[in-house]
Amino acid sequence: MKIGTDIIQIERVRKMIEKYGVKFQERFLSDSEIDTSRRVESVAGLWAAKEAIAKALGCGIGAELSFHDIIIYKDPKGAPHFRLSPQAQARHQIKNSSLSISHDGGFAISIVVIEV
Repeated sequence: MKIGTDIIQIERVRKMIEKYGVKFQERFLSDSEIDTSRRVESVAGLWAAKEAIAKALGCGIGAELSFHDIIIYKDPKGAPHFRLSPQAQARHQIKNSSLSISHDGGFAISIVVIEV
């Protein structure tokens, strides 16, 4: 089992969106993630989730794993899940995972547990 966590100030994300607009979101979100993330809290939560996943995998975001290798989606009940690109999945061999994203008090936080 591997565990990763990340926390980010929502205001920091808000400022980046104000400064760079959708270009900021395109840097780390897929088109489907952009379409379903209208609120800045949601964007911050996705950032935290992708960072937490990269930390759990032990590689961070970089040459081995990019933001676009991780796709966050919700199940019919609204619970967050993720999938990796085929190349990233081949490298990391994830068998099972559990992802949580929350925001409160000006922060977005994510925790992931991964079974490899």
